[in-house]
Amino acid sequence: MTAATEKSPGGAPRAPRSRARLLVLAVIAAVLFTGFCALGTWQVHRLAWKEALIARVDARVHAPPQAAPGPGQWAGLNEANAEYRRVSASGMFLYDRQTLVQAATELGSGYWVMTPLELDGGGIVMVNRGFVLPAWRKTPAARGEPPAPGSVTGLLRMGEAGGAFLRHNDPAAGLWYTRDLPAIAAARGLADVAPYFIDAEAAPGAPRDPASAPVAGLTVLAFPNSHLSYAITWYALALMVIIGALIVVREENRSRRN
Repeated sequence: MTAATEKSPGGAPRAPRSRARLLVLAVIAAVLFTGFCALGTWQVHRLAWKEALIARVDARVHAPPQAAPGPGQWAGLNEANAEYRRVSASGMFLYDRQTLVQAATELGSGYWVMTPLELDGGGIVMVNRGFVLPAWRKTPAARGEPPAPGSVTGLLRMGEAGGAFLRHNDPAAGLWYTRDLPAIAAARGLADVAPYFIDAEAAPGAPRDPASAPVAGLTVLAFPNSHLSYAITWYALALMVIIGALIVVREENRSRRN
């Protein structure tokens, strides 16, 4: 009589697995189960964080504009407490020191026009006046107009890192891929520059011709939120590990009884 009546795929009876092999399978199952549960729980925490972020941004973008933070407040600003506030500022636009940063928007591929605004209360804030197409570079405005007083209302955005994926800013060549404020300030000979910039809002009735003038109001406020589906996927995989372990236990018990 054989030790088991179950047969392998080749037709030969299959003997029960050794204790060592069962121990290895148990360890693998425990590691997988723990890992999948940890990933699922992490996604649950990320879901709560993302929902709080969306609620916070929504409240800020619909609030009345406040005065843009001055130099005395810059040290305490970060993405959590400042990003996407509606702010307003006035001063002197330094058009002759503006910078074009490459961008891709719903209007095509072109540039963000980053213009320094020398604040009435001191310090300089970079203003993203809007998006332009490459054709705009041929206009007199692109070559830099004389400084002029002005004001802006828009969303406060913290500065970006020094390089994009596989591309790095090249100040000497005038190639900018990110809004790296310290580097832009250094390249334009600007001092006392804020760690944030202002994404200008579109003025009511403003034309939307990026070939002739910057088009403002193109800030993207969509935050992908797939954390719930990810959490369900990880927990489902953890459940599959349990089901697989139960199947192995059932087969071993049946094999040993036979």
